[in-house]
Amino acid sequence: MNMTRRNLIRAGAGTALALAAGRLAAHAGHGRTLLILGGTGFIGPHLTEQALARGWKVTHFNRGRRDPDGVADVETLIGDRKGQLDALKGRRWDAVVDNTGYIPKFVKMSAELLAPNTGYALFISSISAYASFATPNDEDSPTGVLENPEQEEITNETYGPMKALCEQYTRDAWGARCSIVRPGYIVGPLDPTDRFTYYPVRVARGGEMAVPGTPDDPVQIVDVRDLAAFMLGLVERRVSGDFNAVTPPGELTQGKVVESCRRVSGADTKFTWIDEDWLQQFLKPEEMRFAPWNPVRGEEAGGSLTGIKRSLAEGLRARPLDETVRDTLAWHETRPAERKAALRSGLSAEREAELLAAWRAREPA
Repeated sequence: MNMTRRNLIRAGAGTALALAAGRLAAHAGHGRTLLILGGTGFIGPHLTEQALARGWKVTHFNRGRRDPDGVADVETLIGDRKGQLDALKGRRWDAVVDNTGYIPKFVKMSAELLAPNTGYALFISSISAYASFATPNDEDSPTGVLENPEQEEITNETYGPMKALCEQYTRDAWGARCSIVRPGYIVGPLDPTDRFTYYPVRVARGGEMAVPGTPDDPVQIVDVRDLAAFMLGLVERRVSGDFNAVTPPGELTQGKVVESCRRVSGADTKFTWIDEDWLQQFLKPEEMRFAPWNPVRGEEAGGSLTGIKRSLAEGLRARPLDETVRDTLAWHETRPAERKAALRSGLSAEREAELLAAWRAREPA
């Protein structure tokens, strides 16, 4: 199947399996109504597919740019959360998922409009909301503080505090009738960032590959389909609280990620591990695009060891890594040629060759 957003929602790789395993969980949604702010990006199609399969009536609110003709079996309301909210006025939904909230003042605007007419809200935040990553965080760790609540520009410095303030505005509007989900690196089919996708694609190409860090460096991800299932479970049970959504700390490592990519692709790739301190000296800061790997020293040392005990208790589960790798590669093959040739993360073949040559020529330690 061509894994486009529209085809995913219409048929869905997971829907047939769900039908075979329990007739869609007895239609758990029972005709309840779900509003998704967004719905056609990365998380939205997977959440929509699962919600439709479980009997929810789904409405998307977006600008209509990705799918101008709408999505089959989904009501689409056209607007813009930057003030163009008329399509939401006077409507009621059982639950709302804020899938596109980044700028606090606009999240506040939509939250205050929707809270009186929706029973429950789930806001998708980020583990970037935490104030520090020098040591591991859990759901109760301090979050960042935004100096200017009117901030609209999203930068590396403002992204986390902006998300934290969006969380607070959500709580202010819904009180205990909401949950906050903080994913880490979201991976899998439809990922526009190419952060995880770079690894299976690069490994599948074969040859000598420069890999940052060491095989034992911790990595945390969440498959977008596991994230959607977790979110939908919280919505259906109307769970209140804050939840981190990543794989358990220590479960995955950089070595396990690339070995999975090699195993799934069948490539004969040779891994050359590059010390992170040397790597940061050789590459420009804007070239350090190796997520979901993070440096394990210094200010980011705890970034890939985030605690998820509360989420595990509420049903967060991770599918096998090989499955995520396989499905990511299969989806990547359906992309336009220009996107397949120009990944937005990792290294170009030329830059990788330069890095490997410099690593081999370095002075002995």
